[in-house]
Amino acid sequence: MIKKQVPMLTPLAIAVLALLDEGPMHPYELYQVLLHRHEDELVKIKPGSLYHTVARLAEQELVVAEGTDRAGNRPERTIYRIEPAGREALRTRVAEILRQPVNEYPIFPVALAEAHNLPVDDVVALVRERVTWIEGRIAEFDALRGMVVARQVPRRFWIEIEYLRAVQAAEVAWLHGFIAELNSGELDWEDFCPETGERRVRPAETMGSDWAAGLTDADIAAVRRGGAG
Repeated sequence: MIKKQVPMLTPLAIAVLALLDEGPMHPYELYQVLLHRHEDELVKIKPGSLYHTVARLAEQELVVAEGTDRAGNRPERTIYRIEPAGREALRTRVAEILRQPVNEYPIFPVALAEAHNLPVDDVVALVRERVTWIEGRIAEFDALRGMVVARQVPRRFWIEIEYLRAVQAAEVAWLHGFIAELNSGELDWEDFCPETGERRVRPAETMGSDWAAGLTDADIAAVRRGGAG
């Protein structure tokens, strides 16, 4: 017997299945609960996307409509519950994400890779702004942690706050070092004409922005082995 393939779940689908695993809900209730729990800090949540996600999960037989609900003069709302296949898909997808990192293509490394197209003073000023913004976020995480600890919420329900704070703190620490290297001149940078803004021509450098093109298959294999020869 061929085992049915577990559907790939989007972040929003994971959030929806996790809520339905707590109990049956209609889509609007799902939307309200996600916002009330501030899940929009982790997942992009829009009503249209959520309704589409629920419909898709129903098509995949991961959830099923079990009845309707009416409040006052409002239209009837279909209530959905999770199916055993949905619970299996949820647990399988969470396990996959926990097990193996994937490249999520964050945009900040793209800006770093191209930051040499800006004058060094501009880069320093912009990165300092970023640091200020991130430090504000870290303060918010600290305040939120204090609240949940005071309310004795079990740590397993908010462990992602600690992770997000740690990631932001690590970025701030790296950015401070980056700024220091730019200010001291330790990190060599492009030189631009202050009048025209054009890059000043330098003597040919051994390697430049196309350095990765010089990597051979053997180099790539060594990188994947952690640099071992």
